[in-house]
Amino acid sequence: MGGPEIQKFLGAVAGQGGTKGLFITTSTFTREAIDYAKKQLQVKLILIDGKMLTDLMIKYNLGVSVVQTYEIKQLDLDYFDSELV
Repeated sequence: MGGPEIQKFLGAVAGQGGTKGLFITTSTFTREAIDYAKKQLQVKLILIDGKMLTDLMIKYNLGVSVVQTYEIKQLDLDYFDSELV
């Protein structure tokens, strides 16, 4: 996603009197788009790219399912110490 798309979105948000906007893409944002969003003072823009979107989906269990779980074990050293005495 580039700067022009962010500019259009900002115009739509501001045109409706909004002060916050959330732009989500499954792709990535160009440096120009990120810099443009950071410079805005009237409208706070939050950009969520594909990587962040998948991280949020996993974190909040949205649209995902558990396929496999792993169990990690460690030695209980206290158990072995008591057997040796």
